[in-house]
Amino acid sequence: MGSLSLQMDFEPLPMTPRSLAMTPRSLARRRLFPNVENKKQKVEQSGAGPRKNLQLEVMEPGLKNDGPSLDTILVNYLDTLTQRVNFHLGYPVNICYDHYATLAPLLQFHLNNCGDPFLQNTVDFHSKDFEVAVLDWFAQLWEIEKDQYWGYVTNGGTEGNLHGILLGRELLPEGILYASKDSHYSVFKAARMYRMDSETINTSVNGEMDYSDLRAKLLQNKDRPAIINVTIGTTFKGAIDDVDVILETLKDCGYSQDRFYIHCDAALCGLMTPFINNMISFKKPIGSVTISGHKFLGCPMPCGVQITRKSYINNLSTNVEYIASVDATISGSRNGLTPIFLWYSLSAKGQIGLQKDVKRCLDNAKYLKDRLQKEGISVMLNELSIIVVLERPRDHEFVRRWQLSCVKDMAHVIVMPGITREMLDNFISELVQQRKQWYKDGKAEAPCVGEDIGAQNCACSYHKIDYISP
Repeated sequence: MGSLSLQMDFEPLPMTPRSLAMTPRSLARRRLFPNVENKKQKVEQSGAGPRKNLQLEVMEPGLKNDGPSLDTILVNYLDTLTQRVNFHLGYPVNICYDHYATLAPLLQFHLNNCGDPFLQNTVDFHSKDFEVAVLDWFAQLWEIEKDQYWGYVTNGGTEGNLHGILLGRELLPEGILYASKDSHYSVFKAARMYRMDSETINTSVNGEMDYSDLRAKLLQNKDRPAIINVTIGTTFKGAIDDVDVILETLKDCGYSQDRFYIHCDAALCGLMTPFINNMISFKKPIGSVTISGHKFLGCPMPCGVQITRKSYINNLSTNVEYIASVDATISGSRNGLTPIFLWYSLSAKGQIGLQKDVKRCLDNAKYLKDRLQKEGISVMLNELSIIVVLERPRDHEFVRRWQLSCVKDMAHVIVMPGITREMLDNFISELVQQRKQWYKDGKAEAPCVGEDIGAQNCACSYHKIDYISP
């Protein structure tokens, strides 16, 4: 592979004592907006609080503009995002990467990975070489030989789910889709889009699939094949459906391997579990696996990876003369930048670096859970999970400040690689102080979440009596 030499408009700034002390983000700001400090007009900044929606309109060049300049608007937006990074706890996005500056020169090219990643196009502006390198890496991680798999870099986990479930439907047209009620919403979106019959499987209190309910529904529909969505890390509670138990259930219910298809939605945990155990492996009779690349690994654009068995893909492949390729993807045209970001991150970290990230995140999640529990706050943490579920904060502004995701009386913190113990300590300290105000004088009580996260994890006034820590 040849070396990249992309200069043109991205010549590095001269290094001065001042620039040496600047962060990569501030250097990027200075490179992109060199004259912004001379602008008189400033957009009001939101500080550490939740950012407010900007009142923007498209500006017509040449007309008089009394408002802030384009550069001023953008640099203030950049400043706001930079400040809000330290309060991003509720959603699974790894925002800890500084190689964007290294890869910024690629933005001067339109890179479109159209069609099959393993076939070259007549146009040279693509990154399929990088895409295949990324796919090969994941194929090895999930234990399938290079000549036995097919895959592509998607636009995100939802596209991976749409693709995997579509494969299952094409292989088993009469199949019923089985998915737990804690599955990602895109799974049920796929059922609607493809007009598939589906069964929603109950879950236990920790969010894991109820295998007895799965068994009962498989037996009810024994005359039809099964397409099963297995969630490796549920969206809200981080529960992991047990592939081995599901395979054993299928066998016990009389389903031979030609009568079921398993798609693994491993959006967040697909890069974590291989460093803990080998629950995701194509040595087992699974059909496809998808992850989100912008989650645990990190990427400035949404993206994902979808891997399936090569023998299955002919059911979707269509010859497209216009692009001189065949296409079996959902989107056809795909972002050519994302495979390069993924390739760069994987190459920079390697398996050793990723393993360290996994251990640090698991340790920090347990740290957060233990600290909250010590403060008398309802909290739950699943095994092998980095999602800490806690009682929903009473104040909406607090939720917005820390960008928490909430369902019913629950909220959660997802302890991603970029989240430090200092951030967690700040969150805990502020939450404890706020709770004293919310629940002072006994005028209000913390919510009971025993039914949501288990009575043993609930610290409400009722359950506190029954579950006293030893």
